Amino acid sequence: MDIIHLKIAEAARMAGVSASTLRLWEQQGLIEPIRTRSGQRLYDGALLERLKTISWLRSEKGLNPAAIKQALTLDNTADRQSIMPIVEDREASDLPIGMKVRHLRKKAGLTLETVARSTGTTVSVLSTFERTSQGISLTALHNVAQYLGTTIATLSGQGKSRQGASLVRDGQWTTWPTTASGVTIQVLAEGNNQMECHRFDLAPGASSEGAYQHEGEEFIHVLTGGLEIILDGDQFHELRPGDSFYFDSSRWHSWRNNFDGQTTLIWINTPSTF
Repeated sequence: MDIIHLKIAEAARMAGVSASTLRLWEQQGLIEPIRTRSGQRLYDGALLERLKTISWLRSEKGLNPAAIKQALTLDNTADRQSIMPIVEDREASDLPIGMKVRHLRKKAGLTLETVARSTGTTVSVLSTFERTSQGISLTALHNVAQYLGTTIATLSGQGKSRQGASLVRDGQWTTWPTTASGVTIQVLAEGNNQMECHRFDLAPGASSEGAYQHEGEEFIHVLTGGLEIILDGDQFHELRPGDSFYFDSSRWHSWRNNFDGQTTLIWINTPSTF
């Protein structure tokens, strides 16, 4: 197959930025385009993927050029054993959640195929998530995190030291990285606590996209909208505003917003296994 080389205008359009931005990234040492004898810049498929990653790190994570360069260096370094201490020590906003998953996977010496097969997802979904931190359901991400010996909360930056007391003002919640369409998760109690206290905002039709299970117990309280939660594949529960539901997390459970508008929930897990 012939290798496709894009000119700067085409590459910029596909990366969602301007040509002048690509020139700036080159000056900052983030990219090194291919040069023709006449000096024209060309971009191949691998470089285009790098452009998309830089664009995402800049726009979605708010990283500056130095932080982006470090993230890209971590992504390509051969010394995999030195990666995770750096990842674990940095704030959640510094590195995309997908990149953390990739570092954990490679540190464990696991292939994409092995993790995908063992967690019931696909190689394409997992590969895309590792590169973009997007396009994976909460169920699949939970299974991947569990397989790699961690939790979504830890990957999202909630796994900090216990604080003893946590005051979170109305509307000042920390929001988890958005990986699944229509699902927004906000932290109601900061720190690595025995209880994971979250606010879920679910768009119409948003769901877990499959059933999952883990250690612990869970409590749900519906503030607005409606939620259908299914236990063990055959026990259906319809929740409406004001309803609460408590269950054992070891039971297979799935859920979806069955309301025609946004559903907002208080969702508590204990211990911290989600």
